[in-house]
Amino acid sequence: MTEQLILGAVLAGGRSSRFGSDKALAVMADGRTLLDHAVAGLAPHVAQVVICGRDDGLADRPAPDMGPLGGLNAALHHAQNHGFAGVLTTGCDMPLYPAELPAALMGTGAAILKGQQLLGWWPASLAPELDAHLAADNNRSIHGWLDRIGARVVEMPGLVLPNINRPEDLAGL
Repeated sequence: MTEQLILGAVLAGGRSSRFGSDKALAVMADGRTLLDHAVAGLAPHVAQVVICGRDDGLADRPAPDMGPLGGLNAALHHAQNHGFAGVLTTGCDMPLYPAELPAALMGTGAAILKGQQLLGWWPASLAPELDAHLAADNNRSIHGWLDRIGARVVEMPGLVLPNINRPEDLAGL
């Protein structure tokens, strides 16, 4: 069996409105940014990591300010155009990426970790479907997308991951 090429994508295009400043660049106690931690957590599991929704990364598709689905769409098209089988995603506010997560997510169709919709596995073949979803009259909710494609929800009992939405969340780590 041929080993699949997997793309990693850090979804980092949010407005950080609850955080009050650019969350991706917030510095943790070790001196590294949340974005640095997200990239480092994903990197061992993929052939390449891209950052979506930032000036120095992949631009949201089809337009800026599409929310996480704009970044995912950019990553899916990048994956499809560069021979990747699919995309493992994480958010820039997720400084930990469990080593056992890719094996739990990857399989038939798309999958997300229960309660963490940005921690997911997305086959590259979903790119045209996400184009159609974003072109339709909808609120661009990731929940609507998950329902549309029938994504699996993976449960990992006992796994508790920090999610940084406010400065006090970062201070609490």
